[in-house]
Amino acid sequence: MAPVTKTRHAATRLLTAAAVLSGLLLSAAQAHAAPPPSPAGASAATATLPAVDMEAIVLAAQIDPRRADNTLTPGAKDSVLAVEQALQARNLLDARWVDGYFGTTTITAYAAFQRSLGYSGLDANGLPGASSLAVLGQGRFTVTHQIGAGARLQRDGYTVDTRTQNMLTEAERLLGFHLTLDQGSYNPGGDPTSAGTHDGGGVVDINVDGMSSTTRTAVARALRQVGFAAWVRNPTQGNWPWHIHAAAISDTDLSTQAQNQTGDYYLGFNGLANHAADDGPRIPIQTWEQYQRTH
Repeated sequence: MAPVTKTRHAATRLLTAAAVLSGLLLSAAQAHAAPPPSPAGASAATATLPAVDMEAIVLAAQIDPRRADNTLTPGAKDSVLAVEQALQARNLLDARWVDGYFGTTTITAYAAFQRSLGYSGLDANGLPGASSLAVLGQGRFTVTHQIGAGARLQRDGYTVDTRTQNMLTEAERLLGFHLTLDQGSYNPGGDPTSAGTHDGGGVVDINVDGMSSTTRTAVARALRQVGFAAWVRNPTQGNWPWHIHAAAISDTDLSTQAQNQTGDYYLGFNGLANHAADDGPRIPIQTWEQYQRTH
């Protein structure tokens, strides 16, 4: 019986060795196998897409249509090109207009894209918003430096958006006193003398009763400092009393008329139909977002 026992022991050892070898081979194969897809891998793929700077896009969409030439808005060319290429891919913009210049033709094409998404009114006026840019950029680009008007709220009995309210609050801090509104935003047809500038968001009129000329100028300067295109208006310019008109640059709810005013402001004009030279305090122009990054 001894030989049989020895044989069984030898067989057991052989089976054990085979199992160990099999396990080693399987571990080696698993170590060299491609890892399964993961969310991190998907994020890495997204990160390879070019980035579109929304701040630059929105600024160009205000300034470029008001230019007398085809000068590009500084810092916006690559982002505008990416948007125009996406519009061209949807057959909304002819190839000859894919040039980095967000002029009236690109505005029209972008408005058509917004309408294709079911937007209307202020939401389809050609000024890019975060939601429409995200849809346009799917598979093509990511959107950085996103901006938005925020929720609507009441101030002095008038409607403004959160971004505008924050800007006014900061201007008040700089001035050291409260500013009272004569007119707010989202007021279509409320004041015919406003020529539609108050139809959307971002635009307010400041009451200047009791202010000296020096104080009015100081208010306009503070408003400009935080990102408004702001002018002191007087009765000789139109059918209105003394007031300060202020349009928040790059507010994504700006009416077309208000967009034109902010574009004119960048180009050195007074924001009125006569297209006269800017008569307000000249300071380096910046948006609310640019102001926040330095204060």
